[in-house]
Amino acid sequence: MSTHYPDRPRVGVGVVVRHEGRLLLIKRGKPPGVGQWSLPGGSLELGETLFACAEREAMEETGITVRATGVLTAVDNIVRDADGRVAFHYTIVDVLADWVAGEPVAADDALDARWATPAEALELVEWPMLRRVIRMVAEEGAA
Repeated sequence: MSTHYPDRPRVGVGVVVRHEGRLLLIKRGKPPGVGQWSLPGGSLELGETLFACAEREAMEETGITVRATGVLTAVDNIVRDADGRVAFHYTIVDVLADWVAGEPVAADDALDARWATPAEALELVEWPMLRRVIRMVAEEGAA
């Protein structure tokens, strides 16, 4: 199934990696949101668990080894084109993960990768739904 102009929603996994009061961010290299700061993550593959996807995507996009620990929330990302057609539709499950090893290096479809405090992340991130997720993490003291 194509991710662009899909015939049904896709399941995405966002990885909320916490380490020493900071969150792991990537700059997206692919649509939707190319060039914007986001969480590492990607599409759930057939036969893959949410936690396995989170751990795989963190490694693929940043070189960081993580251990998935729980589900934080789920959000919808529906992007319409100028004619109102659905260009992208993801239901994104945000998975909490603890840092195990490594330093962030942009890889796969990430243009950049870095650690940020929740306050810094709120300055960098544009997408309102992700800003809400970051606030949830900050309010729980989970970063």
